Order: sequence, then C-alpha cells, then structure tokens
Amino acid sequence: MTCYFRHLIVVFEKASIEVTRENRKEVDKTIQAIVGYGDCPVVWREIKKRLTQDEQGFVAELKAAWAKRLIKG
Repeated sequence: MTCYFRHLIVVFEKASIEVTRENRKEVDKTIQAIVGYGDCPVVWREIKKRLTQDEQGFVAELKAAWAKRLIKG
C-alpha cells in the first residue's frame, strides 16, 4: 500500500471509499490525479497541505473523482 494510505483511513471513510487490495492502485491514481503526480512523500505532503486548508473540500473532491471513475468503468 502507498505510504500515506494508513493516514487516510478516516478520509476514505468520509469519502465512502473502501480500499481493498484490488482497488488500491486505482485509489492511488485518483488521489494523484487530484494533488499531482509524484513519489509517495511528495504526494503525502500535498495531501497534508490540502487537508489542513480544507479537509471537507478535499474529501468532496476525492469522493467525486472516485465516483466519476466508477461511472466511466
């Protein structure tokens, strides 16, 4: 699992995303599409910044991006 997933359990719950072994790469791609691509520490740093600035906004953006991905299939 990516280095920051363990810190995002509550965020995933709020976004109604169940992370499984099968979908964790897709969840990671979705997060990186939101915050920008990079290695784990870079992405985690940007996630922390966004959560500090506007956690609800980040959760909403993640939830919408995940739902959009599910719709596209």
